[in-house]
Amino acid sequence: MPIESLQSRFAPRLAQRQAESLLRSRPLVNSPQTPSMNINGLEIINFSSNDYLGLANAVEIRQTLCENADLSYGSGAAHLVTGHHLQHHLLEDELADWLGTERTLLFSTGYMANLAVQQTLMQKGDVILGDKLNHASLIDGALHAEADFKRYPHNDMEVLEKRLQQAQSKGQQALIVTDSVFSMDGDLCPLSDIQTLAKNYQAWLFVDDAHGLGVLGKHGKGSFEHFGLTPDDNTLIMGTFGKAFGTFGAFVAGTHTAIDALIQFARPYIYTTAMPQWNALATRTALKLIQQSNTRIETLKQNIVYFKQQARAMGLKLMPSDSAIQPILLGDSALAIQWSEALKQHGFWVTAIRPPTVPANTARLRITLSTAHPLQQIDQLCQALAQCQAEIPPLKR
Repeated sequence: MPIESLQSRFAPRLAQRQAESLLRSRPLVNSPQTPSMNINGLEIINFSSNDYLGLANAVEIRQTLCENADLSYGSGAAHLVTGHHLQHHLLEDELADWLGTERTLLFSTGYMANLAVQQTLMQKGDVILGDKLNHASLIDGALHAEADFKRYPHNDMEVLEKRLQQAQSKGQQALIVTDSVFSMDGDLCPLSDIQTLAKNYQAWLFVDDAHGLGVLGKHGKGSFEHFGLTPDDNTLIMGTFGKAFGTFGAFVAGTHTAIDALIQFARPYIYTTAMPQWNALATRTALKLIQQSNTRIETLKQNIVYFKQQARAMGLKLMPSDSAIQPILLGDSALAIQWSEALKQHGFWVTAIRPPTVPANTARLRITLSTAHPLQQIDQLCQALAQCQAEIPPLKR
């Protein structure tokens, strides 16, 4: 291949993305994370945040941080050096007690956790079986593991079972990897069926509960509580704090053996600085708020039902989702941008999701609901969406 400059390699690719309405940009936020925000200089109502329970700007969390000003800003080192603070230790214990697992282990991001679990657990000769619509971090974690990686069609249990049968016939240890709530579609995995298959074929199970933790189940404990299930000794669960908890970071829950294995062998855990102490404290406070009352969870559920009722009454076609993620499939990327820009003119921030984040020809608006959205804002959004549908109709498919 010829020697080339950065300019010659990437300028044509960037231009192509621009021409295909796929170029990404970063919106600039100049306000706290709440439903009413200042984004790119616009005073706007935000329906794109994952702050499902409205905790990102919770008074109780800010007050806790002010009352503990003696905590240093940075942790200073990795967990295995001098970065593992009492606040980290307490958070791990409290999460394990809440979820009913033997242990949990903190990670700086969910992405790192998903890389760590698959790279550490799976060896050469093993096989990872992942849902076709898994989050990018789960896909990358599988690609960077030494095991074989095979994907099955979205929520297709027949194909998953065939993959498990093939692995069993070859004597391969299988790990089933799935999101609980799929972040771009909003639907749930059939966790009961997946757990049954895992047990029947002696497979291990890894569930990314990033969009389920804090909102699914009567007490917000996530997908296993939602389905009335108990994780077994060959199951690991990843949860994040940057969504329903309103803070930052992630954790993996599992047995003593699984967590010890990650501490000893997981490179994304060993070779990175621990999250700040104050963030662990903030997350402990968020956990207490979730434990003390399920009012936020119930309000979110009511908002989801209300939005779906109002949207359908106005003739809007929603994707099949009962979660806080309510996408409107438009197909064409340019059309999705048109709808998103039109909504900004009405005072709403709703992000257009386009390839490669989603498959080709499945561009969409990804509406996310929060406990903090009053019904009036949901009404106004539905009216604006109906106007978009009338003025910028979706392409006939």
